[in-house]
Formats: sequence, C-alpha cells, structure tokens
Amino acid sequence: MTIASYSREALVLDLRNLGIEAGDTIFIHSSFRSIGPVIGGAGTVIEAFKDVVGSEGLILMPSFNLVEKRAETWDIETTPSTVGWLTEFFRQMGGTFRSDHYSHSVASFGKKASDFVADHLSQEGYWSPWDLQPWGRTYGFHSPMYRAYQNGGKLLMLGVDYQSSTYVHFVEVIYWNRKLATNSNSSYVVLDRSSLGQFWDASGKLTRGLVGSADCRFFSIKNYVDSLLKEVESNLLLYV
Repeated sequence: MTIASYSREALVLDLRNLGIEAGDTIFIHSSFRSIGPVIGGAGTVIEAFKDVVGSEGLILMPSFNLVEKRAETWDIETTPSTVGWLTEFFRQMGGTFRSDHYSHSVASFGKKASDFVADHLSQEGYWSPWDLQPWGRTYGFHSPMYRAYQNGGKLLMLGVDYQSSTYVHFVEVIYWNRKLATNSNSSYVVLDRSSLGQFWDASGKLTRGLVGSADCRFFSIKNYVDSLLKEVESNLLLYV
C-alpha cells in the first residue's frame, strides 16, 4: 500500500483548520516523523508555517542542548538542537536567530525575530534549577519562553504529547518562586506532565486536529500556564 505524501498546500490547510492565523506567534514542539511523508521534507513543513503566520507572524522552536555536559558543549552557532529533527533544520535556516543559553535556547524566524530571542543572558526574573553563570535566567523576564507567555504566544504541539511541553517547567518555576518569596528554603517541585496534560485536555481551551498524520494540540500559552498554575496551587498532591 502506497502512502500519499503531504504537500505544502495540504499542510497549510491543516494548520489553518487548527486555528493558526496570520500574525500569530507560535511556539512549536514537534515530531517531524509523526507528520508522515512530506513532499520536500522538513523545508516544506517550515514553509507551511511561514505561509500561515505571514510576514507579521513569528515562529519559535526550542533549540535545546539537552546533553550531559551542556555548558562545555555550548556554542550558539554550532551546537545542534537535541529536541527533534525539525528543530535542528529550523535552527540552521537562513534568517533564523537563536537565544544564547547553554541549555534552553530558542530559535526564531519572522517579525522582530532577533529582538525576541535577544537578552537571554539577562539575570532578571524567575530563578530556576537550570540557571548557570554566565548565562541568564532560563525562564527569566527576558527569556523567549517568558516573552511568548507575556505577548500572546500560542503553543502548537505537533505530533507530541505533554512530556514535550517545556511550559510545564515554566509552571514549576513560577510555583517555586512564589514559595521562595515566603520561605527561602522551599524545594523545587517536579510536576507530572501526563497528569497535568489530562487535566488540560479535559478542562482547557484548546483545538485538536491533524497536520498531515500528526495529532496536534493548539492553544494559548498564557491560558495554559495560568490554568495549570492555579490547579497546581489548589491540588498539588495530584500532580507530584
């Protein structure tokens, strides 16, 4: 049995059916393989994203360096992304910019892409377990993750489940910093992503659908983070 390959036009239609619009800022967690055969490969997928968000939109992808010796291996220009082939292809594209963080860098393309990922060396904002000098706060006020949260960003989970959601770490970080404000000895709490994902699927405002063959979820980052944080603060023991 021959499986049909997906065209750029077909992927554009699927992305629009999910609710992605011109001018959107989208943060994408992805599994390229989950999409199925694509005419033109990863480049076609990226072009479909660009077609949908247009010249006023912004595309963000994690460009994380999740290896054992992260600081020792970090080079903003050459260190590969370790979170999927699509993210590595995106990182190497012309016109793409990357934030300077040894572990949790983010790559960007689109309107004011360079500005959006600048200043990840800043020491302002939330503390996290991944903060390491001379790099800035991983989820601080000038990090791409925080900026997407604050500026109407939307999360596209393309063929991946909630184990891939770095914004659960962001919820952990905010929760921890609130605890530190009243008790400097508070421990960092690691949340169960699967359980939180079940909560969000059942109660959150999200759109589900296929992009190619990939099962996808699409939703507001701020709504997601704020809803999860409220739930964790009320029912912590359900998620640890």
